[in-house]
Amino acid sequence: MWARKFINVGEIYVAKEPTEIITILGSCVAVCLIDKNTGIAGMNHYLLPLWNGNGLESPKYGNISIPKLIRTMEEAGCNPRNLEAKLFGGSNINITSNEAMLIGKKNVIIAQEILKNARIPVTAEDTGGNAGRRIMLKSDTGKVILRYTKKEE
Repeated sequence: MWARKFINVGEIYVAKEPTEIITILGSCVAVCLIDKNTGIAGMNHYLLPLWNGNGLESPKYGNISIPKLIRTMEEAGCNPRNLEAKLFGGSNINITSNEAMLIGKKNVIIAQEILKNARIPVTAEDTGGNAGRRIMLKSDTGKVILRYTKKEE
């Protein structure tokens, strides 16, 4: 029997045992990190790309959440050189062309930049568009099952 863990905005979860890690995304982004050598996998779910330094530092920001996910994977026994990433989300749910409002696009860009700087390859990506997503990461295999929450227009 698989364990199941649903993660919300601002949460990070790393599984050492076979677990189905699930979340639902709109403009938010989830980074899935997988270490196939250890069978350990983790996922985050963040709302905004950058923490501006005001208030509490929180994993609801990509520039806080992604490095914290990487550190948590390392603490669980992963070698960062063995990690691969899969990116999901970053939709433009409200369908706008105003660049300042394209939070989803900015969320994806910050993930790509941080992962590139950490030398973690992105092996799969389903981002952008106008549809929300429900994803389930099977931690032992690294397989992600994706379903759109509404049809693309």
